[in-house]
This record gives sequence, C-alpha cells and structure tokens, in this order.
Amino acid sequence: MKNLMLRRISSHLSPLFQTQRSSLPFYLNQASHCLRIMEEFSTHTASQVEDGKLSEEKSRFVAFVLGGPGSGKGTQCAKIVETYGLTHLSAGDLLRNEISSMSENGSMILEIIKVGKIVPSEVTVNLIQKAISSTDNHKFLIDGFPRTEENRLAYERIVGAEPDLVLFFDCPEEVMVKRIQNRNQGRIDDNDETVKTRLQVFKELSLPVVNYYSEKGILHTINAVGTEDEIFKQVRTVFSAYEPIIR
Repeated sequence: MKNLMLRRISSHLSPLFQTQRSSLPFYLNQASHCLRIMEEFSTHTASQVEDGKLSEEKSRFVAFVLGGPGSGKGTQCAKIVETYGLTHLSAGDLLRNEISSMSENGSMILEIIKVGKIVPSEVTVNLIQKAISSTDNHKFLIDGFPRTEENRLAYERIVGAEPDLVLFFDCPEEVMVKRIQNRNQGRIDDNDETVKTRLQVFKELSLPVVNYYSEKGILHTINAVGTEDEIFKQVRTVFSAYEPIIR
C-alpha cells in the first residue's frame, strides 16, 4: 500500500518537474492532489489497523474451564499454562483474594461462599475483567467460570465476547468427593456439608451452561478419570487445533 501511495503521488508530482512553463495555479493544484492522496492513505491505514488487519497486536484468546469441584481443573490448568503460556485466572482464587483484601466487597463474598452459594455474576466478571486488563498477555485460561447461565450472560454483556473454546472436565460425583476429601487444602469451601451443596449447585446450575456451549460447537469434553498425564493427553489434543492462534 505504501508503494501504491508513492506511485500515485509521483504521477502528480512529475509534471512539476517536466513542465517548466506551468503557472502557479497548476503547481497549487498538483500539491492539493498530493495532500488528498496522503490523507486518503492515512485514513485507510488507520481503519485497517483499527480492524486488526495491520496491527501487530495478537487477538485476545480466552478458554473457559468447567467441571465440578474436585474434577481436576486446577491441576490441568497448571499443565496448560506451563505448556502453552496462557495466563490462568481462577474465578475462585480471584474471589478468595478479594476476601483476603478485607474490603466490603470481600466480606460479602465470604458470607456467600461459606454456605456454598454462588457470588453475584457482576462481581465475578468485574474481577475477571480487572485481572485481564492487568497483564500484557493476550491468551487466558479462565477456570471455574461461568458456573451459571446468569454468569455466562453477564460475561457476554460486560466483556462483549464469547470464549474461543470451553473445556469440560467430566468426572463422576464419587470421584470428585474422594478427591476433595483427600486434598486437605484447608479451604473454607472444602468441608463435607459445603461440598455436597456445591455438587448439587453444579448439577442444577452449571450443566445448563455446559449444554449451551455444546450446542454452540465450542465445548470439548475431557474424561477426567485417570492419571494426570492421561487426562492432559486429551487436553493437548484439543489445544493442538488452536496452537497457530496461541503461539
């Protein structure tokens, strides 16, 4: 495009050097033509950069990771980050960090999590959006979100986009319960009563989200039973199709 602009300007400038008897109006007219060409080029280029056609910045890539409590999402997310360099944003961790900040927002979140309920969608989405804006990375792994259709709709409304892909770690309830009991991380939502509530909430509210993304054709179901490496082999198969985007 740059060469095209130079050729067009040259075609208008050449008479200035070839015609010695040209009048002043002629020179002014040719100069005006050149200015219009440069203005046209500038506007066109700016438009293309805005559309991302000439921009060197990579488009944002977002993957959602869904699955019940104890399905192994966190372990697999760590492997994905190590292998593909995505920034891992755990909705749960963002909420717990907000609680630790001792803010008024954090106190409200704490009371909700204590009883195994779901935090208001706008709160979680705003924390996610803030975390995304705080890094220069263009590829993100958002773990444990959206948990409800309300979460999903709030994300699309506030962020204005859908994820590029969704991973769903499908795991039997008895396996998830056993894993939670064995991990002993001291989390406030790992007690037996809360775990039962969380599993029930997942079945009632999160599975419709899974079904929605399945119908959209961007859901990839991972069999979350097996060794870490066996499960990650399935994950790698999914991400191999997206490597040109995330590399």
